Amino acid sequence: MGSDNSEVYDAVIAYPLATGETRLAITVVGGKLAGIDYKKHIALQAPVDSLAKEVVWQLERYFADPCNGFDLPLGLRGTPFQIKVWQALLTVAPGTVLTYGQLAAQLGTGPRAVGGACRHNPISIVVPCHRVVARLGIGGYSGETQGGEVQIKRQLLQHERFQQQP
Repeated sequence: MGSDNSEVYDAVIAYPLATGETRLAITVVGGKLAGIDYKKHIALQAPVDSLAKEVVWQLERYFADPCNGFDLPLGLRGTPFQIKVWQALLTVAPGTVLTYGQLAAQLGTGPRAVGGACRHNPISIVVPCHRVVARLGIGGYSGETQGGEVQIKRQLLQHERFQQQP
């Protein structure tokens, strides 16, 4: 979670699954959702355009009920392999988890490669990399294996009613 306030976002909303200063900073590029970042110590900001407003509305619906899916134009920017992993993540339903190994087997690759792609996911929550866990434990989130980011992963999984630890 960054604290850099120099970046410009198209909307900034409160992250409702935790108390404190965590925000979701939304970036729209070329009429597509390009990023959702977790930020601290950043001011809330109303959506600047209709797509940012739609992203906020769909996030609010998801936080009210995780069965509410997302239907947004996505600007996925990454390597062809990363995009392949992110597209596969879009098919994982709320409340469902896969291990890195299970997703890797589906894609014909290795678990570390899947983890690397998840680490670079620019559109967290909407592209649900939090639904991919380690064989023994929760695994990492946004490149961290402990601390605030992993706590966010736990909160998202709990929100989606995933109660058991793999």
